[in-house]
Amino acid sequence: MKKTIITFLLSASLLISCTDLEVTPTSFITKENFFKTQDDATASVTAVYASLNIEPGEQSLFGRNLYFLTDMASDYAAAGVSATNPQVRALSSLTHDATSDRIQLAWRQIYNGINRANVAIDNIPNVQGPDVVKTRLINEAKFIRGLLYFQAVRLWGGVPIVLHEPTSINVESLKSNRASVDAVYAQIISDLKDAENLPSTYTGANVGRATSGAAKAILAKVYLTRKDWPNAILKAKEVINGGYGYALFENFADVFNKTKKNGKEHIFSVQFEPNQAGNGSSGSTFQATSFTGFTATEPADIISDVALFYDIYATGDTRRDVSYTKQLLNPATGTLYTFPKPIFSKYLDVTNLAAPGNLAINFPIIRYADVLLSLAEAINEKDGATTESLELVNQVIRRAFGKPIFTPDLTVDLIGLTTFQLREAIREERKKEFVQEGQRWFDLVRWGTLVTEVKKVTAKNTVSERNNLYPIPQSERNINPVGLPQNDGY
Repeated sequence: MKKTIITFLLSASLLISCTDLEVTPTSFITKENFFKTQDDATASVTAVYASLNIEPGEQSLFGRNLYFLTDMASDYAAAGVSATNPQVRALSSLTHDATSDRIQLAWRQIYNGINRANVAIDNIPNVQGPDVVKTRLINEAKFIRGLLYFQAVRLWGGVPIVLHEPTSINVESLKSNRASVDAVYAQIISDLKDAENLPSTYTGANVGRATSGAAKAILAKVYLTRKDWPNAILKAKEVINGGYGYALFENFADVFNKTKKNGKEHIFSVQFEPNQAGNGSSGSTFQATSFTGFTATEPADIISDVALFYDIYATGDTRRDVSYTKQLLNPATGTLYTFPKPIFSKYLDVTNLAAPGNLAINFPIIRYADVLLSLAEAINEKDGATTESLELVNQVIRRAFGKPIFTPDLTVDLIGLTTFQLREAIREERKKEFVQEGQRWFDLVRWGTLVTEVKKVTAKNTVSERNNLYPIPQSERNINPVGLPQNDGY
């Protein structure tokens, strides 16, 4: 997708700092004089997508900032020596509080994207152009809004539901109170159901936009999170049997090959290009923070415990050496460099190690392997360890070991498991499959195992039940303390 960024001067953040200063604007762009043509409508939706991967002067939401909450504050990742922000280190040790700048930034980034979506949804109906195009663009914005609310409700619980752009700069009118968890999920499902009407595929510069298959896949995860097994099964099967052409890459490494972006396994990904927006922190910084160069210096993002997360892969499981690496070839000297302990490597561009910066590898929001494992989990919870649920997991396992995906293989297949055994096997496969993909914390919370699993990491033994949610940022509560009550433990 084109990386056009449109700033809407009338699109305010959800919750703003307030002062007594009144300023009369001398010039500004209004929605009335911006939203005129189909190109304007397209640009507004491009700005919605940009909320996921562009944050000038900061780490973007899916470029790295959300990683602190979904991965570093889980069990497998931790802050290395190069992570100098004390708030990042607090998240790693689970000693963070409501003043955390990373949590506050995630809240602002999520609601910035929601507000951009609201602006587009409210104003696109009024532009000139074919209704079919306008409907598609509105549904793309609804997809992103639903996706962002899905992140928010899992991170904080009930959050404010804001569905329209601000029409006033009055501080009181801008305040929004926490809604119930059920109400937030109802809105997510409504948005994603509308997004199910999106095209199934795109071509050319439009490749990477949200599709009907992506809406169904996220809906399957929503229902899985809600433990609505029948609907999780229904939506996952619609993805698998819907004629979308999704499939596993035969080679696990291809998932993170920059030459295979938006391939058959990529249902929806956040799009990244090298040094996009011309700002060193605006895109994806995973490469730079996983690799500090050919030195013994510990990178900013590290594995928390080698025995618990690196040594667990069986011999022949290709996922280990894609997710982590112990050695890299120094392109400047031709020397094979061995690191003191494994570093994260899914987002390392080995073709550009001499100049690590913002990388061109997309961030997968949901891929086909996730759908297979989600369906297996839902079937197992509803009907037990069936032939179907076992086969779904075995397809992921066979690919991991480089075996033909659809051919039974007694050397790696799971056979004859009980419901409990398959539940544990699925959880283990997800741990191995989705390293650094923003899945781990969400998985542990929905399974109710966060405290148990994180306590296994000595440096994270301060974890408690409070960590199943994040605190509402104190800066937001200062504006609306009654309408934004704090989560327990903070």
